[in-house]
Amino acid sequence: MNINALEWTRKPLDYTIKDDSIEIITKPHTDLWQRTYYHFQNDNAPVLQIQTEEKYFSFVVKTQFDESKRRFDQCGIVMYLDSENWLKASVEYENDTYQHLGSVVTNDGYSDWATTVIDASVKSMWYRFSRREDDYRIEYSTDGVTFNQMRICHMSKGNGKIKFGIYACSPEESSFKAIFSNMQVTDCQWQAHDGQQPD
Repeated sequence: MNINALEWTRKPLDYTIKDDSIEIITKPHTDLWQRTYYHFQNDNAPVLQIQTEEKYFSFVVKTQFDESKRRFDQCGIVMYLDSENWLKASVEYENDTYQHLGSVVTNDGYSDWATTVIDASVKSMWYRFSRREDDYRIEYSTDGVTFNQMRICHMSKGNGKIKFGIYACSPEESSFKAIFSNMQVTDCQWQAHDGQQPD
């Protein structure tokens, strides 16, 4: 993956871009969320993305977050189209016992959040983001070899040119270093459905 092709939607407090990794230092009170349940709109998380019109591909990245320490500290993958249409996946710190591995899909200004609980000792996670036209799949892995499905979703503005990449943020009074490495774009690893045929 050509790191030099990545562009900031919003720059973080501090960052370092190397040939083989990217480090982001989060700023307090940064987040991505739209309306649902909480009724607030937060749209100020640092986002670093690459643009493509390719209809079928997969994007893989490893995240490390040894320093996450405050509720909702997070880093992961993102497809940020505009403030009301985007998706993300990450591990969100909760306390010294557990965290949330989850994803948020936002269509037309309303976010949802799907999660599962994981141990607080987990400090790295791999993600694989795959596109098949305007449908998307998010997977996670603890070793970068075996990936497990988190979610399949449709994006109402996800057909045509998109942007995708990485993000990190700290919604509360916190700051931590997020490290992204092993980034690559490959042929689509999400195979065509071989079960029930379309109507």
